[in-house]
Amino acid sequence: MLSPASPSPAHRLGDHSADWRLVPLSGAAVLIGAGAAGGAWLLMRLIALATNLFWFGRLSAAPRDIADAHVGVLVIAIPVIGSLIIGLMARFGSDKIRGHGIPEAIEAILYGESRLSFKVAVLKPISSAISIGSGGPFGAEGPIIMTGGAIGSLFAQQFRLSAAERKTLLVAGAAAGMTGIFGTPIAAILLAIEVLLFEWKPRSFVPVVVAVLVSLALRPLLLGSGPLFAFSGASAPGFATPVLALGMGVVMGVQAAALSWLLYRVEDGFHRLPVHWMWWPALGAIVVGIGGLIDAHVLGAGYGNIQALLDGSMALRAVAALLVIKAAVWLVALGSGTSGGVLAPLLILGGALGVLLGQFLPGAAGFWAMIGMAGILSGAMRAPLTGALFAAELTGHFDALPATMAASAGAYGISVLIMRRSILTEKIARRGRHVLQEYSVDPLDFLQAGDLMSRDPETLPGAMTIGAAVAFFAGGAAHRSYPVIDPAGRLLGLASRSDALRWQVEGDLDDVSLADALSDPMQPAASSRAPIGEVADMMVATGIGRVPIVDEASGRVVGILSRHDLLKARAATRRTELERA
Repeated sequence: MLSPASPSPAHRLGDHSADWRLVPLSGAAVLIGAGAAGGAWLLMRLIALATNLFWFGRLSAAPRDIADAHVGVLVIAIPVIGSLIIGLMARFGSDKIRGHGIPEAIEAILYGESRLSFKVAVLKPISSAISIGSGGPFGAEGPIIMTGGAIGSLFAQQFRLSAAERKTLLVAGAAAGMTGIFGTPIAAILLAIEVLLFEWKPRSFVPVVVAVLVSLALRPLLLGSGPLFAFSGASAPGFATPVLALGMGVVMGVQAAALSWLLYRVEDGFHRLPVHWMWWPALGAIVVGIGGLIDAHVLGAGYGNIQALLDGSMALRAVAALLVIKAAVWLVALGSGTSGGVLAPLLILGGALGVLLGQFLPGAAGFWAMIGMAGILSGAMRAPLTGALFAAELTGHFDALPATMAASAGAYGISVLIMRRSILTEKIARRGRHVLQEYSVDPLDFLQAGDLMSRDPETLPGAMTIGAAVAFFAGGAAHRSYPVIDPAGRLLGLASRSDALRWQVEGDLDDVSLADALSDPMQPAASSRAPIGEVADMMVATGIGRVPIVDEASGRVVGILSRHDLLKARAATRRTELERA
């Protein structure tokens, strides 16, 4: 709250709102990054353990490929058994373990004050390991984002941090977990910015980077170093590569929109079933098992498929089959509400289509698989920078960044035109929430009071008696309140209709002057250079709907800013969007 004698807000405000709380938050991010890296290691071991138990009948955490198992028709039964376990965990443990993981994290950030429970932190990786290990066609990225986020959220809750600080540490844990799995620190940071943080502030950016760097430093000790999907033959085929990549990106944007539309049609179908949702994952797993019977490579995370697509070692018929069957089993499984992620399946589907389209384009098929992966991530998740960097970091081919960025831009552009929501936010919207993923500078933070105030407002003299003021308001005053000034025009206070009613009830005050009745050194006021957002905060804090604007040097009243004036800022912004000269 400002008094007329307060210094100009311009002297106190900076380009950013960060303060020294940034330091302990960054310190906390060190611990969270380490915890998320450990969570990534544990999740991968749990997936390997579940894979060995379900498909090879042994107790081992050594990585195995489900395609190497020979179980006959049990390939249908095993995914069903795993999904039955997940259904029971969701119903009697926590239904928060259902779904992609990323939409649930977004919802917790925007609508749940960034609070995730210990139960989710424990059950999400276990359920996801069972899901993927029993043949679910998912990757580990969604679960680790939810698990890493839970680690950050729980840490913040233990130290009673604010909701904004909890969000920072939740996202720091999520980004660190993603780095631990994939070894893609820049893409993880960009995912945090484009999808999870819903802000661009030092307070959130620096701790996220710290957590990611800690996870990256620990990754070689836990999961290995180097690009996860290194391959050769990724050099750009010619000067027209960015243009061709842009065109492929457009195709990938259409593919992303089609997959999202199909996913939620499948989900709608499950919602119409006359059985409890606990059984839906098992019903969806029947389709997964049938798909595995046709081609066992569609089961599990499918990281081997991603490598084969990039290496160009997969026959075209196998690529086409993978594209169709993987899409079918993934859509049905995810639509059934089981636990699993979206990044790895999207990489496979985008890579497969990229290989097929690459047959008609110059260069190696693996190069176009990488371009397809960048494009579909951008189109499906509405995260173009993440998609471009993720493909480059996964493969180690940073020289392909111009092409991956072109593909991401093409996919992003066509996706936002033909699909109202991303594959992530559609799930949130179906729960009655609206998420706007466009960020701009709030006009309340850069417009100043002098830009919107009503100049030379009507005032009341301090010498006016209360009796005269009561009569003035009773006679139909145009406004609810008026600045009261001294002979030099300096602010003494604010007289309102409610004041007049109170004075009328109290009585015996008719001869008292307004100057004597309203003398308040803390009368809310603002300078003409104050950001209108600060004035809006003042209105909320005091309940006063009209704030006097005073000259900094003399204290004279030069204007007044009302709630209605604040709405003019939004109208001005809308005009810049719609009016064309």
